[in-house]
Amino acid sequence: MPGGRLTQQERQQIATGLADGLAYAEIARRLDRPTSTITREVQRNGGPTGYRPELAHRATQQRTHRRRQPPPQGPQPSPQPYGRDATAVRDYQETLTTVFMTSGLPKMMARVLGCLYTTDSGSLTAGELAQRLHVSPASISKATTFLADLDLIRRERDQRRRERYTVDDDLWYQSMIRSARSNDQVVEAARQGVTILGPGTPAATRLENVARFHDFVTESLIRAAEQAREVLYTKTTTTPPAEPNPDQPHTPTP
Repeated sequence: MPGGRLTQQERQQIATGLADGLAYAEIARRLDRPTSTITREVQRNGGPTGYRPELAHRATQQRTHRRRQPPPQGPQPSPQPYGRDATAVRDYQETLTTVFMTSGLPKMMARVLGCLYTTDSGSLTAGELAQRLHVSPASISKATTFLADLDLIRRERDQRRRERYTVDDDLWYQSMIRSARSNDQVVEAARQGVTILGPGTPAATRLENVARFHDFVTESLIRAAEQAREVLYTKTTTTPPAEPNPDQPHTPTP
C-alpha cells in the first residue's frame, strides 16, 4: 500500500522492472507507489545495475532493528564525596583536561592527569584509571609511562603490591626543574657555535646572546621553583606551649 514499507515481493517486482528496462515512474505506477519511493529504494541499494531485492530487503530489516534499539548510555558520573555535584565534577575534569592539552600534553595523557588531580587521594591504580576513563589498560599503560618520564606522576606500590600512580605538590617542582635543566643543551650548543664561528663575529654574538638568555632563564626558574617549594610546601612544626602544672605553685612574674 502507498506509504507503507516495501514488501519482499514488491522488491522482486522492482528488480524485474529494472531488468526489463522500465523507467522508475512505470515501476511505481505498476506497484501503486510514489516514484520517489522507487527512486530512493534503487539508489540506496546498488543503483539500477546493482539492485538485488534480497540484499535490499535484508538491509532494510537491519536498519529498522537498529532504530528500535535504545540509544547507548554514555558514562555516568561517579558518585562524589563531600556532597559534591557529580556532573559538575565531571565537567570540571574535562575542563582541566583541556587545559593540560593546551599546555602540550597529548589527549590521553591529559585525561589521566586530570583524573588523578580531581581525586582526593591523588592516587589510583591502572585498573581504577581505566574504569573511570572508560579506556583500555593498554591506553593507561602508555599514558602513565609518558607522564612518569616527565616527572608529572609517580609510581608506587600499595600494600596489595598493585602499582599506583600518584600526584602531589612536589611533582610540579620536579617537573619544573627538569624542564629548566633541558635548557642546558641549548646553552652548550650555542657556545659551541661561538667557538666555531669565531668570537666577536655577528653569528657568534647572536649565539652568545642565546646562551646568556637561556642561562639567565634557567637560573631564575630553578631559584623561583626552590623558593616556591620552600614557602608553599614545607611543613613547619611548632612546639605547643607546656601545660601548666596544677601542683606547682604559681610564681608571679615581677
